[in-house]
Amino acid sequence: MTEQAATLLLTDDDHTFCRVLKQALEKRGYRVTLAHSVEQAMPLAQANPPEYAVVDLKMAGASGLVLVRELYKLDPNTRIVVLTGYASIATAVEAIKLGATQYLAKPANADEIVAAFGHAANSDVPVKVLPVHKLEWEHIQRVMRENDDNISATARALNMHRRTLQRKLAKPPLHD
Repeated sequence: MTEQAATLLLTDDDHTFCRVLKQALEKRGYRVTLAHSVEQAMPLAQANPPEYAVVDLKMAGASGLVLVRELYKLDPNTRIVVLTGYASIATAVEAIKLGATQYLAKPANADEIVAAFGHAANSDVPVKVLPVHKLEWEHIQRVMRENDDNISATARALNMHRRTLQRKLAKPPLHD
């Protein structure tokens, strides 16, 4: 790797995913700095604004959208790709408005991320939307975590009968 390697800030709370993606991006010529939260990423970005950034949308602490906005303020030329397991048109539009170059649904590989860096920010946003049953499953899991895995509290939060929720939890979506 040369001194001229492009700098890339990778921010995701999944440590294994970060390690694997970091290696893959380094093989493609990037000099990668890791952060596992927005709070970790901000001082790194302020000290050395990256040319590229990969930002997870949902992390413990602040949302990845906060980091997108701050990275764009630091350097509007930073190419930012937002990754998420909770793909939706609304968050894609918000990410692009805040300065993201592209928005990808997980799982995304290094080649897809590198290709996303090349897209213009105003181009059509190809959101790889998950099937409805998987989106529902992800949403239920997120609300379950927010309610400390309490089924009754989760059912109330989802405005769903407890038994209906239990049936849905008993049938996780099949992997494609």
